[in-house]
Amino acid sequence: MMIRRTVFVAAGLLGAALLVAQAQRNPTKVVFWHSMAGADKTVAAFAKDFNSSQDKYEVDAQQVGSYTESGAKLVAALRAKNAPTLYQAEIGFFPKLAEDGVLADLASFEKNLDAALEKDFFPAVWNYGVYEGKRFGLPFNSSTPVLFYNASLLRSKGLRPPNTWAEFATLAKTLTNRTGKGFIAIADSWQFEQMVLTRGGNVVLPNGLANFNSKEVLEAAQFLQDLTKQGSAIPRSLGEAQFAILDFVRTKAHMAIASIANWPDILPYSVTFELGATPMPIVSKRIVPFGGAQLVVLKDSSPEERAGAWAFWQFLMKSENIVRWTKAAYYVPVRRSVLPLLNDWYKENPYRKVAFEQFDEAVPRPRTAAYATQKIILEEALERILKGGGDVKATLEEAQKRALAVK
Repeated sequence: MMIRRTVFVAAGLLGAALLVAQAQRNPTKVVFWHSMAGADKTVAAFAKDFNSSQDKYEVDAQQVGSYTESGAKLVAALRAKNAPTLYQAEIGFFPKLAEDGVLADLASFEKNLDAALEKDFFPAVWNYGVYEGKRFGLPFNSSTPVLFYNASLLRSKGLRPPNTWAEFATLAKTLTNRTGKGFIAIADSWQFEQMVLTRGGNVVLPNGLANFNSKEVLEAAQFLQDLTKQGSAIPRSLGEAQFAILDFVRTKAHMAIASIANWPDILPYSVTFELGATPMPIVSKRIVPFGGAQLVVLKDSSPEERAGAWAFWQFLMKSENIVRWTKAAYYVPVRRSVLPLLNDWYKENPYRKVAFEQFDEAVPRPRTAAYATQKIILEEALERILKGGGDVKATLEEAQKRALAVK
């Protein structure tokens, strides 16, 4: 009997050891969908380094297209019950996901977060992840819109980048010649929001209702249309973003508004001029909508997958990894303490720091679920105004009616 019992105990211990070994060989897989096409290699390197640093989780980072494309894929995946564990949610799309109840509440993880680390985040990006009192989002990539310009051309003409939108209009006209326009006017809601904010308005009211026919929205749209009609701007739709980059690098236009994270999109081209970047022009006050995305965990994920997603996010938030991320993708560092580690890099080219220098004036984009659809309506209206020459007031009145019908 003693021999048999010993055999059973030994077999049990062996079985337990085999289970542990099997668990180590089969770490919990965390599928991560992201939209960082320009920094895909960097994201893949982060996943590889994280996977090598421990044996409990395996992050599978997958680039799934632009923010718009990934959003459509996520909606389809949620319906098919095969959504990823971790998802990079563009901040305009984030409120809708939270409102739809498809995101995991991360409160149980947040309560164990080191207090010093939490205080180190810039409030704007950290607080954005809270929706109706619950933590659904985590900071990852943050940016502000900046005005890119042909610094070589401005210097040759003894000109300076504009501080106000009035100066901007004058400069756009001055830079326009037979071979190039002063500016690329893109029908993009994010860029347009800044033009409205600096006039003291907003595209969405505090109660969440669209405000597309307000005085400030009408003025901003008319300003862009006037530049286009007088021949100082090339109008482009949001879907023509790649063409807009080519317009700029081929000097068919000399100024363009974009995220600071678009800088790496320009670098692969043979640019014959010095690239400059400056804060967004103002009307009455300096204010910009911050952009980027939050990392979210889908509600249907398992507890182990959620733990893996949280562990990977903590890995991404290490100081050395934020430095790597900023240098690779040009996004604004989301932790205050990281800034000194980037001083030398910023000194190499002060233009790189412009987006960060606007961050104190950055405000969230509209935090309403409906805006995910409303901003598409706004962009369609802007495209008709810029490319089709549509009547500004009538076009925006129609857009307002459509936006108010969005549930």
